[in-house]
Amino acid sequence: MPSTLNTIAVHTCANGLKIITEPMSGVQSAALRWLVPAGAVFEDIHNLGTSSVCAEMLMRGAGALDSKAQADAFDHVGALRDISNSIRYTQLSASMIGHRMHESMGMLVDIIRNPMMSSESFGPACELATQAISSLADDPQQRTILAARERHLPSPFGRNTLGTIEGVESLTHDALVKWWSGHAKPDGSVISVAGDIDPQRVIEQIESLTSDWNGSVKQPDAGEEPPRGYAHLEDESNQVQVLIVHDGPHEGHADSMLEKMVISVLSGGMSGRLFTEVREKRGLCYSVSSSFRADKERGVVSNYVGTTPERAQESLDVLMSEILRIGEGNVTDEELTRAKTGLKSRLIFSGESTGARASAIAADQLNLGKPRSLDTIIEQVNAVGLDELNAYLMRRKIGVPTIQTLGPDALSAPAGV
Repeated sequence: MPSTLNTIAVHTCANGLKIITEPMSGVQSAALRWLVPAGAVFEDIHNLGTSSVCAEMLMRGAGALDSKAQADAFDHVGALRDISNSIRYTQLSASMIGHRMHESMGMLVDIIRNPMMSSESFGPACELATQAISSLADDPQQRTILAARERHLPSPFGRNTLGTIEGVESLTHDALVKWWSGHAKPDGSVISVAGDIDPQRVIEQIESLTSDWNGSVKQPDAGEEPPRGYAHLEDESNQVQVLIVHDGPHEGHADSMLEKMVISVLSGGMSGRLFTEVREKRGLCYSVSSSFRADKERGVVSNYVGTTPERAQESLDVLMSEILRIGEGNVTDEELTRAKTGLKSRLIFSGESTGARASAIAADQLNLGKPRSLDTIIEQVNAVGLDELNAYLMRRKIGVPTIQTLGPDALSAPAGV
């Protein structure tokens, strides 16, 4: 396992840009993640889908290089790059052999600071964005997730990052260019670089390319409270999607690691409670899982079952029963040991990936105000005790849950929802 102990450094430029570096021994690759505060939460309500179109446009030339010349230049240095939009940020990802990082940096900075954004590329980018939205018709699980998110989170944080067809169709080229230039600012952005790198050289090169860049963007405040409760989307299908969403601690909360341990007990592979109780013992579903995602402001736990119409009601009832049962604080020592083993295995595997480490330290900086080494996180996992975990479960507050189903018929919501 690559050693990461005491090697992470955070540098704040004069313009507010954060640069995080983590040299890793035993690897030859390097990865970069650049998070720009230009996600779906910043979109105008009449142009939902702006960040999705923008992500596509950013891949179509920058600086003096048009789309083809840019692709050829990155291929020449063996660099892979990608742009994706999320609810809060637009992310530039790049990976390459470590000693080629300095050759790629100028082109990577141009993508964010000097994108070509040609009017000729605007139409095709919008077409691809609308196709992605239309493709949701063939993805019932994703439609269920998006419907639950919209009803569980306060606006604008429950938005679909793909946007709407109406929003994309009403977007203009001039509005898109103005939107990006208004959000691509250094103060609020984070660049993380991990792998076979010289940290000082990385910092100096980025600073030289961004020293004349200025401006700041702050994340928006939460707006209207969501409805939550039970809702159903009718879909003539031989499958039923069931999703129960409830609150969890935010990433910086002292209980965040305890919640991750709870989810590992519930959904830690074939020995997890949900797989055992819902699928193995009763044969109610073809898929069942639980996941926990958290950021600086809030945490969200999602519990999913994919099943048939005949077994949908019982699947929902048993899923809710297991969520409530673990809240009684009855985790066993054997379950905790398995949960820790699973968590540490996933951490160690991700620690061998430069891309995963670049993503992790960037997320830590945004959510915690400082990045953590792999060793620190493993120590946090090891420190969780059985009594502490069960005591947390006894006082755990999940808030008002959101239950979303999709299928031919609505189900009966559990009591109290």
